[in-house]
This record gives sequence, structure tokens and C-alpha cells, in this order.
Amino acid sequence: EVMIDRLVYDPLITVDATGKKEIPVLAAEVPTLENGGISKDGLTVTYKLRHEVKWHDGEPFTSKDVKFTWQAIMNPANNVSTRSGYNLVRSIDTPDDHTAVFHLKQRFSPAVNTFFAESDTPMFIIPEHLLGNLPNINTAAFNNQPVGTVPFKFSKWVRGDHLEFVPNDDYFMGKPKLQKIIIKIIPDENTEMNQLRTHEIDWIFETSPQLYGQLKNASPDIKNLLIEHNQYEGILFNMTNPILADPKVRIAIAKAIDKQAMVTKLTYDSANAADDEHPDFMWAHVGGKTYPYDPAAARALLGEAGWKPGPDGVMQKNGRRLSLSLVYNHTNVTRRSGVVLIQAYLKAVGIETLPKSYLGTQLFAPKGAGGILSNAKYDLNMSGWVAGIDPDDSVLFMCRSFPPEGNNYTLYCNHATDAAENQALEHYDEATRKKAYETIQTRIYEDMPQDFLWWPRQVQSISVDFKGFAPNPVNEAWNSWEWEI
Repeated sequence: EVMIDRLVYDPLITVDATGKKEIPVLAAEVPTLENGGISKDGLTVTYKLRHEVKWHDGEPFTSKDVKFTWQAIMNPANNVSTRSGYNLVRSIDTPDDHTAVFHLKQRFSPAVNTFFAESDTPMFIIPEHLLGNLPNINTAAFNNQPVGTVPFKFSKWVRGDHLEFVPNDDYFMGKPKLQKIIIKIIPDENTEMNQLRTHEIDWIFETSPQLYGQLKNASPDIKNLLIEHNQYEGILFNMTNPILADPKVRIAIAKAIDKQAMVTKLTYDSANAADDEHPDFMWAHVGGKTYPYDPAAARALLGEAGWKPGPDGVMQKNGRRLSLSLVYNHTNVTRRSGVVLIQAYLKAVGIETLPKSYLGTQLFAPKGAGGILSNAKYDLNMSGWVAGIDPDDSVLFMCRSFPPEGNNYTLYCNHATDAAENQALEHYDEATRKKAYETIQTRIYEDMPQDFLWWPRQVQSISVDFKGFAPNPVNEAWNSWEWEI
């Protein structure tokens, strides 16, 4: 969905294929402390906007569009997926058509990578001249015929079948090289594979690890790109469970699991085993924050915590079996298989796990909608997290981020971690933030509210004829005007 949005709308700021270089798009430059775009007190972010940008209907793009889109996000009548970050904006001034000044309620270091940029939930700027008079945009006709600023114009939507886009020859970054883009909706991966082999399609969007296993050496006409992403797959511990309240038990579970074997068996080595929350391509990566696979050490640690083998091999303590539920969303094939492996690893050290599957809509539902994770109705959970280009993880690990205020599903609360999170959020310089994330990762490693198993890499299977395709770590379509076949 975000990739398709990116074929319609531009962000203010993007990043290149490495994820390390910020690139201005609708903005004329990236705001920094050095160029004055970020004020010395950290409470004002000023965007200078490009002068030559036009909407697909010919109207000029201006700062009014930026301000209106923020107001639309904050409008309670509009259905939005999140207001995170944008709710820290006090107001936006538009002193002229090509300047937008964001006034913040508090210092917020991820601002530039959050506001209409490559965040974990990217938001894109929409046209004020077409939507500004509506009380809400939920049912606007615009939603079926969107107007953007990007290299391609939305042309046709055959529901359930495909979408079409045609070139915007006046695109300010350069004339697109493709004559048309057709996004086909193909629900079956075997069909996708066959159509890629016969050149009926040129790209399989986010190939599953299972299909990657089949395509790795399938044909010289197919290239499989492994794209770094800021995401992880892991195990969550419900910190309020009496058994899991003991950190020795949580660390024993981490020691009982062979991460590298899981990566090979489940992802066909498309992923990398994790030694930290943040993937190693990111500046916030610390490394070394993982427990090596050691079943004997796991059993010894459980012994130190007072657990002894029962007659059936399951550890017992004060007449209670070491038995834990293990929840997951069954539509995810990798997790279905992963739960079986975890169950075997934990059984080998005397821990009984009782797998229970849910639809993703139920497992990840908000607290008020009865979500399993948000209401802590689980013991262990295998799931993951996908973030943006900024390493901010406060929504996962701060005491204030318990649902519904955030996604701290483990109900982890450590005031030393909170202090470091605040340091990371309040300082804009990378050195200070990196030091804070070193503290955060050390605390998580020792407290073990989550065990990070691996960092998935997005698999993009393409025809060898598809040139210029270079996804960044958040979005595949950031440079679509450079694509060619």
C-alpha cells in the first residue's frame, strides 16, 4: 500500500538506496542544525520548498499544502493510521508559498525523518486546493482518482485486478523512462513466479522467504535483490506473567534458541541473525547484544531460578509446571513454521509451550478492540516490528508507551531505559543519540523484554531487464522516474 502511495505522492525528504543519505524531494534542502533548518532550541523545523513543483492537474505545490495535510492528519474526523510525531507539532506557519515552519511542543529528534518522510508509517502531502473545503476526506471522490506530484499519474483502477499509471513528463526530478506502470493483483505466488519466468511481469513485490527459496537459483533471467530494512523478527515476553517476571527465565529462553539455524531454515538465509534491535546497516546499531545458543547454559539458568525437571521432563517449581502460551498470527507462513522450531528448542530445556494462533487483525488489534497483544493476553509471542529510517523505538520500550498510548506490548518499564530514550528523543546530534541507544540496547539485553531473532531483508524478485530499480530501506518506489525496461 505504501509503495503504491509513493507512485502517487512525494515526501518532503527521502533516503537513497543505502538508507544513509537523506535526499530532499519536495523540500529544497534537508533541515539541519548546521544550516539553520532546525533551530538551536530544537523547537522549530523550517522547510524551504522547491519552486518548480506542480500537482498533476497543473496547480502549483505550495506550503499551504503542507500545512493543510498536517491539519488533515490531526482532524479527528479523518481516519488516519497514526498521528505519532505529528501530534508533537504545535502549529505550522507559512510565511510564503515556499516556506513551511513547524513549531514543536517539545524537542523531537526524529522530526526530519518523520514529517512527510521515510518514517515507520509514511504520510504524504495532499492538495489543499482539491480537499481543503471538505469536513473530512474519508469518502472524498479524490480517494478513487488521486492527484499527486510524482513521476507517474494515476490512470486506471480495475478493482481486484490491476492499477495503471502513466508518465508525468513534467516531473521536476526528470522525465520518467517508463511508458506505463501496471500493478497487477495476483493472489497466488506460484502464478507470480510463473509470470516472472515468462516475462509477463517484471517484478514480484516483496517475495516471501518461501518463494525466495524456490527462486534463488531458478533462472538466469531472474534477479533476487535482498534489501536492508529497519525491522526485526523476535519473541515478546509478557513481563506481567509470574513465571516470566524472573529475568533468568527470559534469558534462559533466549539461550535455548538457535537463531542462525532458524534464519537458514525459515528464511533461506534471506535474513540476518540479529545481535541487536537495530540492523547493522543503521548508525544506531550497537552489536553484541545477543545470547549465544547454549541449551546447557539455559537449563543451568533455570536451575538457578529454582526450576527442576519434573517426571515428564518439564521443569517444575513449587508444584507449578513451566508451561507458557506461545501466540502468533497463523496467516504468516514463516511464523507458523517458526513456532514449531521454538517449541522444540524450549522443550529441549524443559519448557512446555502451548502454541495458539490468531488472525493478525485480532492479534494486533488496538486495546479497545480486544487485541491479544495490546491487552497482554499471552505469555510468549512470535512477531516482528517494521520501522522507518530513524532508530526511534520509544513507542516499544518506554513506560509511557503501554497500550493504548503505544506498542509496548511486553509492559516493560525501566526508568534507566526511559532516561536514555528521552536523551535519544531530545538531542538532534547523532553522537549523543548513538550513546543513548547503546544504553537502551544494553538495558534491553540485560532485562530481556524481547529477544531479537533476525533482521528480515525484503526480497524483491525482478526480471534482469528491469533497470534502475534500487529500493531504499523504507520504500521501493523512491526513484521510479529512473526505472526502465
